[in-house]
Amino acid sequence: MDHTYAVIMAGGGGTRLWPLSRKESPKQLLPLIGEETLFQSTVQRLAGLFPPERILVVTLAEQAEEMQKQAPEIPVGNYLIEPTPRGTASVIGLAAAVIHKRDPQAMMIILPSDHFIRNRDLFHYLVSAAVEVAQTDYLVTLGITPTHPSTAYGYIQQGAPVAGNFRYPAYNVSRFTEKPDDESARKMLRTGDHSWNSGMFVWKTERILSEFRRQMPELSSALEKIAVKLDSPERDSVIESVWPDLATETIDYGVMEKAEKVAVLPAGGLGWSDVGSWDSLFEVLLPDMNGNIGVNAQQLALETHNTLIYGTPGSERLIVAIGVDDLVIVDAGDVLLICKSDQSQKVRDVVAHLKKHHQERYF
Repeated sequence: MDHTYAVIMAGGGGTRLWPLSRKESPKQLLPLIGEETLFQSTVQRLAGLFPPERILVVTLAEQAEEMQKQAPEIPVGNYLIEPTPRGTASVIGLAAAVIHKRDPQAMMIILPSDHFIRNRDLFHYLVSAAVEVAQTDYLVTLGITPTHPSTAYGYIQQGAPVAGNFRYPAYNVSRFTEKPDDESARKMLRTGDHSWNSGMFVWKTERILSEFRRQMPELSSALEKIAVKLDSPERDSVIESVWPDLATETIDYGVMEKAEKVAVLPAGGLGWSDVGSWDSLFEVLLPDMNGNIGVNAQQLALETHNTLIYGTPGSERLIVAIGVDDLVIVDAGDVLLICKSDQSQKVRDVVAHLKKHHQERYF
Protein backbone atom coordinates (compact mmCIF):
# COMPACT_ATOMS: atom_id res chain seq x y z
CA MET A 1 0.00 0.00 0.00
CA ASP A 2 3.04 2.33 0.09
CA HIS A 3 2.33 3.46 -3.48
CA THR A 4 -1.46 3.62 -3.08
CA TYR A 5 -3.33 6.93 -2.86
CA ALA A 6 -6.93 7.76 -2.02
CA VAL A 7 -8.89 10.26 -4.12
CA ILE A 8 -12.10 11.71 -2.70
CA MET A 9 -14.48 13.13 -5.31
CA ALA A 10 -16.19 15.95 -3.44
CA GLY A 11 -17.63 18.47 -5.86
CA GLY A 12 -21.23 17.24 -6.14
CA GLY A 13 -24.34 19.24 -5.37
CA GLY A 14 -26.64 16.59 -3.87
CA THR A 15 -29.79 18.06 -5.40
CA ARG A 16 -31.95 15.07 -4.41
CA LEU A 17 -31.39 16.05 -0.76
CA TRP A 18 -32.78 19.54 -1.29
CA PRO A 19 -33.89 21.66 0.54
CA LEU A 20 -31.20 20.87 3.14
CA SER A 21 -28.48 20.35 0.54
CA ARG A 22 -27.93 23.66 -1.27
CA LYS A 23 -25.30 25.14 -3.57
CA GLU A 24 -23.47 26.75 -0.65
CA SER A 25 -23.91 23.75 1.66
CA PRO A 26 -23.99 20.53 -0.41
CA LYS A 27 -24.82 17.25 1.26
CA GLN A 28 -21.22 16.09 1.74
CA LEU A 29 -20.58 19.09 4.00
CA LEU A 30 -23.63 18.44 6.17
CA PRO A 31 -24.02 16.22 9.27
CA LEU A 32 -26.98 14.41 7.74
CA ILE A 33 -26.76 11.16 9.70
CA GLY A 34 -24.62 11.96 12.72
CA GLU A 35 -22.35 14.55 14.28
CA GLU A 36 -19.78 14.25 11.49
CA THR A 37 -20.40 15.42 7.97
CA LEU A 38 -20.39 12.83 5.19
CA PHE A 39 -17.07 14.25 3.98
CA GLN A 40 -15.51 13.93 7.43
CA SER A 41 -16.78 10.35 7.71
CA THR A 42 -15.18 9.51 4.36
CA VAL A 43 -11.84 10.95 5.47
CA GLN A 44 -11.93 9.17 8.81
CA ARG A 45 -12.86 5.89 7.11
CA LEU A 46 -9.43 6.00 5.43
CA ALA A 47 -7.53 6.18 8.72
CA GLY A 48 -5.29 3.15 9.04
CA LEU A 49 -5.10 2.69 5.28
CA PHE A 50 -3.67 6.01 4.10
CA PRO A 51 -1.68 8.75 5.80
CA PRO A 52 -3.13 12.23 5.18
CA GLU A 53 -0.39 13.11 2.70
CA ARG A 54 -1.64 10.32 0.42
CA ILE A 55 -5.27 11.49 0.47
CA LEU A 56 -6.32 13.88 -2.30
CA VAL A 57 -9.61 15.75 -2.62
CA VAL A 58 -11.01 17.00 -5.92
CA THR A 59 -13.63 19.67 -5.40
CA LEU A 60 -14.88 23.09 -6.48
CA ALA A 61 -13.38 26.36 -5.26
CA GLU A 62 -16.51 27.35 -3.34
CA GLN A 63 -16.38 24.12 -1.31
CA ALA A 64 -12.63 23.74 -0.76
CA GLU A 65 -12.30 26.20 2.12
CA GLU A 66 -14.98 24.50 4.21
CA MET A 67 -13.49 21.08 3.47
CA GLN A 68 -10.08 22.25 4.63
CA LYS A 69 -11.68 23.34 7.90
CA GLN A 70 -13.42 20.00 8.31
CA ALA A 71 -10.32 17.92 7.48
CA PRO A 72 -7.27 20.06 8.34
CA GLU A 73 -5.05 16.98 8.49
CA ILE A 74 -5.06 16.75 4.67
CA PRO A 75 -2.34 19.01 3.20
CA VAL A 76 -3.67 22.09 1.43
CA GLY A 77 -1.73 21.09 -1.69
CA ASN A 78 -3.75 17.88 -1.89
CA TYR A 79 -6.95 19.79 -2.62
CA LEU A 80 -7.33 19.86 -6.40
CA ILE A 81 -9.73 22.52 -7.66
CA GLU A 82 -12.00 21.76 -10.59
CA PRO A 83 -12.91 25.13 -12.20
CA THR A 84 -16.35 23.87 -13.21
CA PRO A 85 -18.02 20.44 -13.02
CA ARG A 86 -17.17 18.23 -16.01
CA GLY A 87 -18.17 14.79 -14.72
CA THR A 88 -16.29 12.05 -12.93
CA ALA A 89 -14.01 11.22 -15.89
CA SER A 90 -12.28 14.60 -15.71
CA VAL A 91 -12.12 14.49 -11.90
CA ILE A 92 -10.42 11.11 -11.97
CA GLY A 93 -8.17 12.15 -14.85
CA LEU A 94 -6.93 15.24 -13.00
CA ALA A 95 -6.19 13.24 -9.85
CA ALA A 96 -4.47 10.49 -11.85
CA ALA A 97 -2.23 13.01 -13.62
CA VAL A 98 -1.21 14.65 -10.35
CA ILE A 99 -0.54 11.38 -8.54
CA HIS A 100 1.32 9.83 -11.47
CA LYS A 101 3.64 12.82 -11.62
CA ARG A 102 4.40 12.37 -7.92
CA ASP A 103 4.75 8.60 -8.07
CA PRO A 104 4.89 6.76 -11.44
CA GLN A 105 4.27 3.44 -9.62
CA ALA A 106 1.12 4.75 -7.99
CA MET A 107 -2.17 2.97 -7.46
CA MET A 108 -5.29 5.02 -6.73
CA ILE A 109 -8.60 4.28 -5.06
CA ILE A 110 -11.47 6.59 -6.01
CA LEU A 111 -14.20 7.30 -3.46
CA PRO A 112 -17.26 9.56 -3.52
CA SER A 113 -17.36 11.93 -0.56
CA ASP A 114 -21.01 11.37 0.30
CA HIS A 115 -21.37 7.64 0.92
CA PHE A 116 -22.21 5.94 4.20
CA ILE A 117 -20.40 2.70 5.09
CA ARG A 118 -21.13 1.11 8.43
CA ASN A 119 -18.56 -1.72 8.37
CA ARG A 120 -15.18 0.03 8.20
CA ASP A 121 -13.12 -3.12 8.82
CA LEU A 122 -14.70 -4.89 5.84
CA PHE A 123 -14.17 -1.76 3.75
CA HIS A 124 -10.43 -1.82 4.58
CA TYR A 125 -10.24 -5.50 3.70
CA LEU A 126 -11.99 -4.96 0.36
CA VAL A 127 -9.72 -2.05 -0.58
CA SER A 128 -6.63 -4.14 0.12
CA ALA A 129 -8.10 -7.04 -1.88
CA ALA A 130 -8.96 -4.72 -4.77
CA VAL A 131 -5.38 -3.40 -4.81
CA GLU A 132 -4.18 -7.00 -5.24
CA VAL A 133 -6.34 -7.43 -8.34
CA ALA A 134 -5.44 -4.01 -9.73
CA GLN A 135 -1.76 -4.91 -9.51
CA THR A 136 -2.44 -7.29 -12.42
CA ASP A 137 -3.48 -4.32 -14.62
CA TYR A 138 -7.20 -4.70 -14.05
CA LEU A 139 -9.52 -1.74 -13.65
CA VAL A 140 -11.33 -2.73 -10.47
CA THR A 141 -14.70 -1.59 -9.22
CA LEU A 142 -16.26 -2.37 -5.85
CA GLY A 143 -19.78 -3.66 -6.34
CA ILE A 144 -22.51 -3.77 -3.71
CA THR A 145 -24.56 -6.94 -3.38
CA PRO A 146 -28.18 -5.78 -3.98
CA THR A 147 -30.64 -6.05 -1.14
CA HIS A 148 -33.70 -5.06 -3.20
CA PRO A 149 -34.54 -4.28 -6.86
CA SER A 150 -33.48 -0.63 -6.76
CA THR A 151 -33.98 1.62 -9.77
CA ALA A 152 -31.72 4.30 -8.25
CA TYR A 153 -28.39 2.56 -8.97
CA GLY A 154 -26.53 1.28 -12.00
CA TYR A 155 -25.80 -2.46 -12.13
CA ILE A 156 -22.69 -4.51 -12.94
CA GLN A 157 -23.00 -8.06 -14.26
CA GLN A 158 -20.21 -10.40 -13.24
CA GLY A 159 -18.73 -12.96 -15.63
CA ALA A 160 -16.02 -15.54 -15.14
CA PRO A 161 -13.73 -15.33 -12.10
CA VAL A 162 -10.50 -13.39 -12.57
CA ALA A 163 -7.62 -15.84 -12.89
CA GLY A 164 -5.28 -15.72 -9.92
CA ASN A 165 -4.99 -16.53 -6.25
CA PHE A 166 -6.66 -13.52 -4.63
CA ARG A 167 -7.82 -13.09 -1.05
CA TYR A 168 -11.35 -12.13 -2.16
CA PRO A 169 -13.46 -13.30 -5.13
CA ALA A 170 -13.04 -11.08 -8.20
CA TYR A 171 -14.98 -11.44 -11.44
CA ASN A 172 -14.56 -10.14 -14.95
CA VAL A 173 -17.26 -7.58 -15.75
CA SER A 174 -19.66 -8.73 -18.46
CA ARG A 175 -21.78 -5.60 -18.68
CA PHE A 176 -22.62 -2.26 -17.09
CA THR A 177 -26.29 -1.28 -17.00
CA GLU A 178 -27.48 2.22 -16.21
CA LYS A 179 -30.36 2.78 -13.78
CA PRO A 180 -32.99 0.26 -14.89
CA ASP A 181 -36.76 0.24 -14.75
CA ASP A 182 -38.42 -1.79 -12.01
CA GLU A 183 -38.98 -4.92 -14.10
CA SER A 184 -35.36 -5.01 -15.28
CA ALA A 185 -34.10 -4.46 -11.74
CA ARG A 186 -36.15 -7.41 -10.51
CA LYS A 187 -34.80 -9.64 -13.27
CA MET A 188 -31.21 -8.71 -12.46
CA LEU A 189 -31.77 -9.34 -8.77
CA ARG A 190 -33.13 -12.82 -9.52
CA THR A 191 -30.09 -13.83 -11.58
CA GLY A 192 -27.79 -13.40 -8.57
CA ASP A 193 -24.86 -12.24 -10.72
CA HIS A 194 -25.36 -8.47 -10.54
CA SER A 195 -23.96 -5.85 -8.17
CA TRP A 196 -24.91 -2.24 -7.67
CA ASN A 197 -22.36 0.15 -9.13
CA SER A 198 -20.94 1.88 -6.05
CA GLY A 199 -18.76 4.40 -7.91
CA MET A 200 -15.69 3.19 -6.01
CA PHE A 201 -12.72 2.18 -8.17
CA VAL A 202 -9.11 0.97 -7.82
CA TRP A 203 -6.39 0.97 -10.52
CA LYS A 204 -2.87 1.94 -11.44
CA THR A 205 -2.53 5.56 -12.52
CA GLU A 206 -0.66 4.51 -15.65
CA ARG A 207 -3.45 2.06 -16.52
CA ILE A 208 -6.25 4.61 -16.31
CA LEU A 209 -4.20 7.28 -18.09
CA SER A 210 -3.63 4.83 -20.95
CA GLU A 211 -7.40 4.27 -21.18
CA PHE A 212 -7.94 8.03 -21.39
CA ARG A 213 -5.41 8.18 -24.24
CA ARG A 214 -7.28 5.40 -26.04
CA GLN A 215 -10.90 6.31 -25.36
CA MET A 216 -10.97 10.02 -24.44
CA PRO A 217 -8.13 11.65 -26.40
CA GLU A 218 -9.34 15.21 -25.82
CA LEU A 219 -9.29 14.74 -22.06
CA SER A 220 -5.93 12.99 -22.31
CA SER A 221 -4.47 15.92 -24.26
CA ALA A 222 -5.72 18.35 -21.61
CA LEU A 223 -4.22 16.22 -18.84
CA GLU A 224 -0.86 16.17 -20.60
CA LYS A 225 -0.86 19.98 -20.77
CA ILE A 226 -1.67 20.11 -17.06
CA ALA A 227 1.01 17.53 -16.18
CA VAL A 228 3.75 19.65 -17.76
CA LYS A 229 2.91 22.52 -15.37
CA LEU A 230 2.05 20.55 -12.24
CA ASP A 231 5.13 21.67 -10.31
CA SER A 232 5.00 25.28 -11.48
CA PRO A 233 3.00 28.33 -10.37
CA GLU A 234 1.15 28.09 -13.69
CA ARG A 235 -0.64 24.87 -12.76
CA ASP A 236 -3.95 26.44 -11.76
CA SER A 237 -4.05 28.81 -14.73
CA VAL A 238 -3.43 25.92 -17.13
CA ILE A 239 -6.25 23.92 -15.54
CA GLU A 240 -8.57 26.90 -15.82
CA SER A 241 -7.66 27.39 -19.49
CA VAL A 242 -8.27 23.80 -20.64
CA TRP A 243 -11.22 22.87 -18.43
CA PRO A 244 -14.07 24.82 -20.13
CA ASP A 245 -13.50 22.98 -23.42
CA LEU A 246 -13.80 19.51 -21.88
CA ALA A 247 -16.93 17.48 -22.55
CA THR A 248 -18.93 16.50 -19.49
CA GLU A 249 -18.62 12.74 -19.10
CA THR A 250 -18.77 10.07 -16.43
CA ILE A 251 -16.02 7.53 -15.95
CA ASP A 252 -18.58 4.77 -16.62
CA TYR A 253 -19.56 6.01 -20.08
CA GLY A 254 -16.18 7.49 -20.94
CA VAL A 255 -13.99 4.53 -20.00
CA MET A 256 -15.41 1.58 -18.08
CA GLU A 257 -18.04 0.32 -20.51
CA LYS A 258 -15.52 -0.17 -23.33
CA ALA A 259 -12.37 -0.93 -21.35
CA GLU A 260 -10.62 -4.27 -21.33
CA LYS A 261 -9.67 -6.15 -18.17
CA VAL A 262 -12.38 -4.75 -15.90
CA ALA A 263 -13.11 -6.60 -12.65
CA VAL A 264 -15.73 -6.32 -9.93
CA LEU A 265 -15.49 -7.36 -6.28
CA PRO A 266 -19.11 -7.90 -5.12
CA ALA A 267 -19.45 -6.87 -1.48
CA GLY A 268 -22.20 -7.74 0.94
CA GLY A 269 -22.28 -6.65 4.56
CA LEU A 270 -20.69 -3.22 4.10
CA GLY A 271 -23.76 -1.41 5.37
CA TRP A 272 -23.44 0.85 2.32
CA SER A 273 -25.67 3.65 1.13
CA ASP A 274 -24.95 6.47 -1.28
CA VAL A 275 -27.27 8.72 0.80
CA GLY A 276 -28.59 9.87 -2.56
CA SER A 277 -32.13 10.80 -1.61
CA TRP A 278 -34.30 11.31 1.42
CA ASP A 279 -35.74 7.80 1.30
CA SER A 280 -32.19 6.38 1.53
CA LEU A 281 -32.05 7.55 5.16
CA PHE A 282 -34.43 4.72 6.00
CA GLU A 283 -31.51 2.39 5.16
CA VAL A 284 -29.02 3.96 7.58
CA LEU A 285 -30.98 5.46 10.48
CA LEU A 286 -32.80 3.45 13.13
CA PRO A 287 -36.59 3.88 13.00
CA ASP A 288 -38.96 3.62 15.96
CA MET A 289 -41.46 0.80 16.40
CA ASN A 290 -43.77 2.43 13.82
CA GLY A 291 -41.03 2.79 11.23
CA ASN A 292 -40.76 6.55 11.78
CA ILE A 293 -37.47 8.46 11.87
CA GLY A 294 -37.04 11.88 13.48
CA VAL A 295 -33.87 13.93 13.03
CA ASN A 296 -33.13 17.43 14.37
CA ALA A 297 -36.80 18.02 15.03
CA GLN A 298 -39.26 18.46 17.85
CA GLN A 299 -41.79 16.02 16.47
CA LEU A 300 -44.97 14.23 17.36
CA ALA A 301 -46.24 11.40 15.15
CA LEU A 302 -49.71 10.00 15.89
CA GLU A 303 -51.12 7.06 13.90
CA THR A 304 -48.21 7.67 11.53
CA HIS A 305 -45.97 5.02 9.99
CA ASN A 306 -42.77 4.79 7.91
CA THR A 307 -42.35 8.56 7.84
CA LEU A 308 -39.19 10.65 7.97
CA ILE A 309 -39.38 13.97 9.82
CA TYR A 310 -36.18 16.00 9.37
CA GLY A 311 -35.84 19.41 10.97
CA THR A 312 -33.37 22.28 10.91
CA PRO A 313 -30.66 21.84 13.59
CA GLY A 314 -31.40 24.08 16.58
CA SER A 315 -34.95 24.86 15.49
CA GLU A 316 -37.68 24.87 18.13
CA ARG A 317 -40.47 24.37 15.59
CA LEU A 318 -42.74 21.46 16.52
CA ILE A 319 -43.66 19.20 13.60
CA VAL A 320 -46.80 17.12 14.08
CA ALA A 321 -47.91 14.30 11.77
CA ILE A 322 -51.31 12.64 12.28
CA GLY A 323 -52.65 9.68 10.36
CA VAL A 324 -50.14 9.69 7.51
CA ASP A 325 -47.88 6.96 6.17
CA ASP A 326 -44.83 6.71 3.91
CA LEU A 327 -43.98 10.41 3.86
CA VAL A 328 -40.83 12.49 3.85
CA ILE A 329 -41.17 15.79 5.71
CA VAL A 330 -38.17 18.13 5.68
CA ASP A 331 -38.20 21.54 7.34
CA ALA A 332 -35.27 23.67 6.18
CA GLY A 333 -36.48 26.92 7.71
CA ASP A 334 -37.25 28.78 4.47
CA VAL A 335 -38.55 25.70 2.65
CA LEU A 336 -40.89 22.91 3.73
CA LEU A 337 -40.75 19.70 1.66
CA ILE A 338 -43.49 17.07 1.88
CA CYS A 339 -43.54 14.12 -0.48
CA LYS A 340 -44.28 10.41 -0.64
CA SER A 341 -41.15 8.50 0.27
CA ASP A 342 -41.18 6.61 -3.05
CA GLN A 343 -41.22 9.93 -4.91
CA SER A 344 -38.22 11.51 -3.17
CA GLN A 345 -35.97 10.90 -6.20
CA LYS A 346 -37.98 13.61 -7.97
CA VAL A 347 -36.74 16.33 -5.62
CA ARG A 348 -34.01 17.11 -8.15
CA ASP A 349 -36.79 18.07 -10.60
CA VAL A 350 -37.88 20.74 -8.15
CA VAL A 351 -34.33 22.14 -8.09
CA ALA A 352 -34.28 22.18 -11.90
CA HIS A 353 -37.60 24.06 -11.89
CA LEU A 354 -36.27 26.64 -9.42
CA LYS A 355 -33.15 27.20 -11.52
CA LYS A 356 -35.18 27.56 -14.69
CA HIS A 357 -37.34 30.22 -13.06
CA HIS A 358 -34.36 32.01 -11.44
CA GLN A 359 -35.48 31.43 -7.87
CA GLU A 360 -31.88 31.40 -6.64
CA ARG A 361 -32.76 32.06 -3.01
CA TYR A 362 -34.14 28.53 -2.71
CA PHE A 363 -31.32 26.44 -4.22
